[in-house]
Amino acid sequence: MVWSTADVPDQRGRTALVTGASGGLGLETARVLARRGARVILACRDVERGIAAAARVGGMAEVVRLDLGSLASVRQAAERVRGRVDRLDLLVNNAGVMFPAYRHTRDGFEPHFGVNHLGHFALTGLLLPLLRDVPGARVVTVSSLAHRLAARAPRAGDAHADGGHRSVAAYSRSKLANLMFARELHRRLADSGAAAVSVAAHPGLSRTGLWHAGAPVWLRPVSAGALRRLAQDPAEAALPALRAATDPLVPGGGHLGPAGLSECRGGAVPARSSRASRDELARIRLWELSQDLTGVRYARRGAERFAAGTAR
Repeated sequence: MVWSTADVPDQRGRTALVTGASGGLGLETARVLARRGARVILACRDVERGIAAAARVGGMAEVVRLDLGSLASVRQAAERVRGRVDRLDLLVNNAGVMFPAYRHTRDGFEPHFGVNHLGHFALTGLLLPLLRDVPGARVVTVSSLAHRLAARAPRAGDAHADGGHRSVAAYSRSKLANLMFARELHRRLADSGAAAVSVAAHPGLSRTGLWHAGAPVWLRPVSAGALRRLAQDPAEAALPALRAATDPLVPGGGHLGPAGLSECRGGAVPARSSRASRDELARIRLWELSQDLTGVRYARRGAERFAAGTAR
């Protein structure tokens, strides 16, 4: 039986934060969660767009400013969220960039790595005290089919690379980092006895704004043809993340994607992943690098409590 939004359980009494919720997959995810009764915090870089999105979401939707390309903004957003709520049930790490116009984030990072991975790594760590002991709490990190194009995770030398803003390789490595982070986070949560779990999802091919404007010239005709033939609407593409967030039968450490046609479109089911994403030592190295670069340190495996320390 195909899983749909009709299968999303009642979310009344639950609080969710969705990054990049002013449009595309994030907006669709927030709309469904709110429709099922959740209080939803839309974490958006553009507050005006976020307010307009909150009006479309309805229910108990609210906005917090979050620029994942600025670690200062990430810390400020986390502080605001901690001031508003005493617990989070869902954190959906959805926001991302693809071929942005700028060469580096405000902290000097290659933008795909800095926004797609490091920003979410820091945000999750800073919000984890609101999640870790909440029964049924979930962190969902949205990866991509493109993770399979990356032979390896980002390394220290990639962090400040110049020119990666137009690089398919840099984008693919950032999405591999998303998947590796989701799996390593779950392992560490499980080892510490936390109630929360971590799950990954990818949307397949979706008609969202990420494909517009900045793609390398050689890729544009390829992506245009693929989008015409294979892409699905954001409402359909959001299903894997929604199922990962709300279906209690999806196990921690899982990875969901579309069911049909090379995982480009279709219902939400367990997805395939690359060998690189399953490399445990590489995941640990990426984790340690991410802590060093962001200044947000998670407790070590086996610690009595799994929590993020204050940023350096």
